[in-house]
Parts: sequence; structure tokens; C-alpha cells
Amino acid sequence: MILPIRAFGDAVLRKTCHEIDKDYPNLQELIGNMFETMSGANGIGLAAPQIGLDIRLFCVDVSPLAEDEDYADIAEELKDFRKVFINAKILEETGEEWKFNEGCLSIPEVREDVKRKETILIEYFDENFVKHTKTFSDIRARVIQHEYDHIQGILFTDHLSALKKKLVKGKLTKIMNGEVNVSYKMRFPK
Repeated sequence: MILPIRAFGDAVLRKTCHEIDKDYPNLQELIGNMFETMSGANGIGLAAPQIGLDIRLFCVDVSPLAEDEDYADIAEELKDFRKVFINAKILEETGEEWKFNEGCLSIPEVREDVKRKETILIEYFDENFVKHTKTFSDIRARVIQHEYDHIQGILFTDHLSALKKKLVKGKLTKIMNGEVNVSYKMRFPK
């Protein structure tokens, strides 16, 4: 089932999310709905707060990027990179910071350059509650960092300079007021 995505200004997007256990109600159905919602919105990542739940859960599917010529050198690694992260904790961020033009399904029509470290070490449970500690680099690390921020109550716009924040303020106000044209279901703050 495709769920409405919460728009910028919704309080749930600012919450530090809480951990869940393997008995979380309808977890597998929720994960399926999140992947369906993400795909329906042409996204490559979706965190639980974006659908109104303040739990430490996010999904990533970067397989669409395998067709992008910008990622030809890692296309093989990207084509099957579809993962669930439950109760994730980034243990370490290393390497050079690099800029990348990020966007967010909760903040449509806004894209800005964000600096992030190139490699992360993350501990998480998968959809079967198997614990993993893994290192990710390149665009995979970037997408994971972006989604991880969501479960921490952080949005990509928080990483912008004061000047950039002023420049996008009007767009953010329009999003809060529902003045955006998107091809997916959204729920706007009241």
C-alpha cells in the first residue's frame, strides 16, 4: 500500500526516533509498504518518520542508479543494493567530505549541495532482525547518511549554510502550505 509522505513542517520529521524490537506490529507489511511508497515516488530512500512513524527504521534501494552513467564504475554493486535498516547506529564516518546535490521526498522541489564523509561504519538489524556491522562508501553511504539523519530528526536542509537556508526559506514555506506539485501522495502540516 502506498502511504502519504509527510511534508516539511510536520513535527514527526523533527523527532529523535525510538528503537523497535522484532515483535513490532505488522513489521513486514510496513517494510513492504515503505518500499512501495518509495518506489511510487521515484525515491531511493525512505525513513519511517516520512510516513508518520517515530521509529528507527529506514529503507534504501539504490538499484535505479545502476543505470545512471555517473555510477557506471559501481553499477554492479548498486543494482542489487536494496536494504532495510532497523535501530541503526552510525559508529564512524571517515574519509574526505564531498558535496552532492541532495533532495528529499518530504521536501519536494528543493535540491542543494550537502557535504558528507565518503565512508561510514554502521550497525543495524535487517528485516529479519539479523544484526550487521558493515562499511559502506560512495553513493550508498550518502543515501544511508541522509536516511539516518531522518531517524535522528535531522533534514538535509539543516546541513546548509545560513545563506543557503535563507535562500530556500520561501520554498520551504510553500511546502508547509501544500503549495507544491508532486506526483505522489503527501500529507501537509495543519
